[in-house]
Amino acid sequence: MNAVLAEAECPRVATRPEVAVVLLGTGKVGGAFLQLLRTPAGANLRLVGAANSRHQQTQPAALAERRLRERLDAAGEPRDDRALLATLHGSTAQDKVIIDATASGELAARHPEWLARGCHVVTANKALAGGEIGGWHALQAACAQGVHYGDSATVGAGLPALSALRRLHACGDKLTRVEGVFSGSFSYLFNHYDGRQPFSTLLREACALGYTEPDPRADLSGEDVARKLLILARAAGFPLQRSDIEVENLVPEAMRGVPRDEFLGRLGELDAPIAARHANASGHDHVLRYLARFDADGSARVGLVEVPATHPAAHLLGADNLFAFSTTRYAQRPLVIQGAGAGPEVTAQALLGDILALA
Repeated sequence: MNAVLAEAECPRVATRPEVAVVLLGTGKVGGAFLQLLRTPAGANLRLVGAANSRHQQTQPAALAERRLRERLDAAGEPRDDRALLATLHGSTAQDKVIIDATASGELAARHPEWLARGCHVVTANKALAGGEIGGWHALQAACAQGVHYGDSATVGAGLPALSALRRLHACGDKLTRVEGVFSGSFSYLFNHYDGRQPFSTLLREACALGYTEPDPRADLSGEDVARKLLILARAAGFPLQRSDIEVENLVPEAMRGVPRDEFLGRLGELDAPIAARHANASGHDHVLRYLARFDADGSARVGLVEVPATHPAAHLLGADNLFAFSTTRYAQRPLVIQGAGAGPEVTAQALLGDILALA
C-alpha cells in the first residue's frame, strides 16, 4: 500500500521524444533561439540544420559549436534549401520542425508546402498569415492535414494574445472589438515622447537600442502593425484583408522613397507634425498612442490616436504591447493582455514554446 501511495504521489515523468529542427534565420531572434537550445528546456531538440541568407550548416559537430551564428556569418556551405530539408527528412525523429525566424516573404510563401510534406512549421514570420487572404486560406488547408503551425511569435512576441483569442473563439465567444498597441517600437516612442525633446531624437535613441528595424520606416509605416491586426482578426473568424484596413503612415510621402541614409539624415522633418499632434492631445488632457483597432462590423484602422488617461494604453511602460479583446462574454470590460511584446529573447522563447507544445 505504501509503495502504491508513493508512486501516486510521485508519478513518473514521461521522457519527451526527440524533435529534429532546422533553423532558417540566425539573426537576433535566431541567435537567441540557438542560446535557448543549450538550456534544459531545449534538451530534447536536435538541431540538424541552420542557415542564414547565404550560408548553411548541416554537420553535427559544427552545429554544436557555441559560435555557430558567427561562423555562419563568415562562411559555410552555400545555402541550399533542398539539402536542408533532405537532412531534416533523413532524421529518425518522429517530429520534424522547420523554424522560420526570418521576415522573408519568399520563405513564408513556402510554409504550406513544408506543412504538406509532413513538417511542422514554427515561425515569427508574419508575411503569409498577415498577407493576402489567399495565402491565409492555403495555410489553413495545409494545417488541416494534422501538422502543427506554431505562430505565437508573430503577434506580441509570444504574449498569449493569439492563444487567448483562439480559445475564446473555440468556446463560441464572438469578438466584437480588438484594440491595442501591437508594436514595441511605437510603444516605446509614444510612451516616452512628452514634447520636451524632438521626436527625431527619441527615434534615434530607439534605433540605437534596437527597438526599430535598421530602416525605421519599416516600423513607422504601420504595415507591421496592420499584419498583426490581420492575423488576430482572421484567428477570430473574420476574413479581413489588407485593403480593409486604414493605415496611417507616419513617414512623410516625400521621404518614403529616398535612400535609407538620406532618410536618417532628414529625421528632423518628422518633428513638427508629431509636436503639433502632441500639443493638440495635451490640450484635451489626452496622450498619443499608435493604436490598431478592428470592430466586428468590419471597420479597421491602424494609426495615431489621442486617448484619455482612463484608456488601458495610456499607462504603458517601456516597449510593452497591449491587446484588449471585447467579446459577447467580455462585454462590460475587455479582456486585456499586456507585457513585453518585442525583443529577441521573448520572441525566441515563443518559438521554443510552440515546439515544446508538440509533445
